[in-house]
Amino acid sequence: MTFIDPRLKPQFDSLSKELQEVILSKDVQIHSLQDLIQCLETIVNE
Repeated sequence: MTFIDPRLKPQFDSLSKELQEVILSKDVQIHSLQDLIQCLETIVNE
């Protein structure tokens, strides 16, 4: 189950809806801004 730290919700919400859906489908744990960036880099590289 995907977890997004509530402190990062504003950054997450600033992403497009499509990108948010991809992140949520990945079953990742995002506890820091670095985690979010790493997840985005993974998506870009796919």
